[in-house]
Amino acid sequence: MPVLSLERRHAPDWLILSIACVAQFMVVLDASVVNVALPSIGRDLHYSSTGLQWVVNAYVLTFAGFLLLGGRAADIFGRRRVYLFGLTLFSVASLVGGFAQNTAWLTSARALQGVGAAVISPATLTIIVTTFSGTRLVRSIGVWSAVGGAGGAAGVVLGGILTSELSWRWVLFINVPIGAAAILAAVVFLSEARRPNAKRMDIAGAVTATAGLAALVYAVVSTDTHSWGSTQTLATLGVAAALLGLFVAIELRIAKSPLVPFGLFRSRALAGANVVMLLVGAAFFSMWYFLSLFVQDVLGEDPLRAGLAFFPMGIAIVIGAQISSRLVPRFGVRPLLLVGTALTASGFAWLAQIHAGVSYWTHVFGPGCIVSFSLGILFTPLASAATAGVSQSEAGLASGVLNTSRQVGGSVGLAALATIASARTHSLLMHGDVRLPVALASGYQRAFALAAGLGTLGFCAAFIVPKLRQAPPAAEPEPLPTPTAAEDPVGSVSDALAPS
Repeated sequence: MPVLSLERRHAPDWLILSIACVAQFMVVLDASVVNVALPSIGRDLHYSSTGLQWVVNAYVLTFAGFLLLGGRAADIFGRRRVYLFGLTLFSVASLVGGFAQNTAWLTSARALQGVGAAVISPATLTIIVTTFSGTRLVRSIGVWSAVGGAGGAAGVVLGGILTSELSWRWVLFINVPIGAAAILAAVVFLSEARRPNAKRMDIAGAVTATAGLAALVYAVVSTDTHSWGSTQTLATLGVAAALLGLFVAIELRIAKSPLVPFGLFRSRALAGANVVMLLVGAAFFSMWYFLSLFVQDVLGEDPLRAGLAFFPMGIAIVIGAQISSRLVPRFGVRPLLLVGTALTASGFAWLAQIHAGVSYWTHVFGPGCIVSFSLGILFTPLASAATAGVSQSEAGLASGVLNTSRQVGGSVGLAALATIASARTHSLLMHGDVRLPVALASGYQRAFALAAGLGTLGFCAAFIVPKLRQAPPAAEPEPLPTPTAAEDPVGSVSDALAPS
């Protein structure tokens, strides 16, 4: 596959791999480090109970909306140029967010971080794929994946340390020196490369998709103060429907190189995998959000202890992913999807039993690890199913669509569950003689019960996926590998990560 090299720099393999891994570590770290700081952010900047979710959702929405576009940019403009742009945007947005004085300021900075992350993440994978080959590519992808997993696990601990010992602002400031070091290394050592026949970017599709999802989430969140039948809610839902309808029209009729070729969904395996991922993502994003609030605001733990409380759950994801990659070739895709979704539903059903008088070890540790382990179990079979019905040249694109489904499901699901939990809490405080921790726990109970329902729906959706006895080559969606275009070299990444 032809790649045009514009510059040549001689650098050892370990240094090029480090340049890619440091940036990916920063992106994944940021996705988890903020969760532990949420209560402190909410108190300092006076976020409402439903508004606080925008600290997470602003990042997730722009990440999801521009993920595929960011991947294609590396082909068109070159891996080095796009990598540097993404890192600069992400680092500057982190610095601006760290100085935030109000909710709009921080939410806007988080949205810009999401755009930067959507550019960085696929660029790091492009750097690896265009630099290494053969067994070196396999080893490099393994290191890249491990670093991403470590970033998620380390983020919760680092977030607790920074918030407890310094300030929540340092969960954002920490990105600046890391980003500066990565930028300097890329400027000095990273050569340029791009595909001379790369297709044009579907900017209109990315913008309408992101704007439509943002409007949908805002409509759901606003039901905390405006009823579902109110003029404001219906108008916002109408805007969301119009924007998402326009996105579909652009992809089907206008875009010459669409972000989401809907023809892919003729594959039953791919369609089923995306439905399962959408539902599981909607449930799982809520766990970190609500447990962070529960451990600190109800159980009374400080941010450091809260961060340490989540560390075993990060390890559980890694363990589940390792076990799954070895079981898929032996048992096929559907059995592991059924086991994973059943564990998801069971874990959330257990979490739905929490109340103000419980302890971490009896009602948080066990179910939290079960849900996290189940997500690890689902990684490989979902990616395998998503790529089963498409050609090898489209494997990377199918994997990227799967990751986008996870982000979209997470943002919309979190918006809905956070609104429902807040409504329950407010109702008890307004009409019942209960203490705030009791009311908060009751709201989280309801959210976890609904998350268990989403896990159950995911279990049912797993039957859509055909019985694939031997999993095809696929890339794990964690930590967010994404494609560039249908002919992208990420197809070779799928081969590199094939279960053995």
